[in-house]
Amino acid sequence: MTELSEKFAIDGAVLLKGILDPREVATLREGIDANLANPSPRAKTASGADDPGRFVEDFCNWQDIPQYQDIIFNSRLPAIAAELMSSKTVRLHHDHMLTKEAGTRQKTPWHQDQPYYNIEGRQNVSMWIPVDPVAREMTLEFIGGSHRGPWLMPRSFMSKEAKWFPEGSLADLPDIESDRDAYPILGWALEPGDAVAFHMLTLHSAAGSAQRRRVFSVRFIGDDALHTPRGWVTSPHFPGLADRLPAGAPFDDPLFPKVWADGHALGLPV
Repeated sequence: MTELSEKFAIDGAVLLKGILDPREVATLREGIDANLANPSPRAKTASGADDPGRFVEDFCNWQDIPQYQDIIFNSRLPAIAAELMSSKTVRLHHDHMLTKEAGTRQKTPWHQDQPYYNIEGRQNVSMWIPVDPVAREMTLEFIGGSHRGPWLMPRSFMSKEAKWFPEGSLADLPDIESDRDAYPILGWALEPGDAVAFHMLTLHSAAGSAQRRRVFSVRFIGDDALHTPRGWVTSPHFPGLADRLPAGAPFDDPLFPKVWADGHALGLPV
């Protein structure tokens, strides 16, 4: 285990300085701008109509945006994911674009990601990669060590509904904001080219943003990840997947290409 993977195993979140070079940052920025100009049917606005800014998200666009493909398959991301997960293989699970326009008040509330997903397994990592400078007060924050469990109730961000697991089946999140000093909160100011990597069970949150904050997030899974169909619509949703990929099966499907195996990048599938 490397020093970086050991820190990831302990804290569930690590800072990655300069993992993309200037060309890659420019490529990713171009891809995000193309995505914003032509959002997919999966895109959604996650802020209210009265918000002076706007928080927009889009999912699962790697097959349609060549700039995303370039970063996912040709950058250092797969190698770093393998290191952090201590996994021989790395698969792409999905990509996620998150943009908070200047003046957005909408906060991203504290939550874990994995309860929203169709994934069982401990070997996973998300990379949150901004293409704009992100000040410490507007960055993603984490509760160190929270990835060790338990799973907590996922709720819709704006209406706070328990749309995924039945009400009462999982414990609710503690009120972290009422006593921040009681928690090991981690967070870093970021420059373009930097990223943070975090486990899908690590509690995390973000404030609104006074400046424009364009972010690309890519979710990777490792050797032990298994498909777990849910009785509800996951986020993101994969229509028809359960018909061809049974419960408990590895993610061996064209939607989830391998990007790393046995110490080598595999490149874009053909």
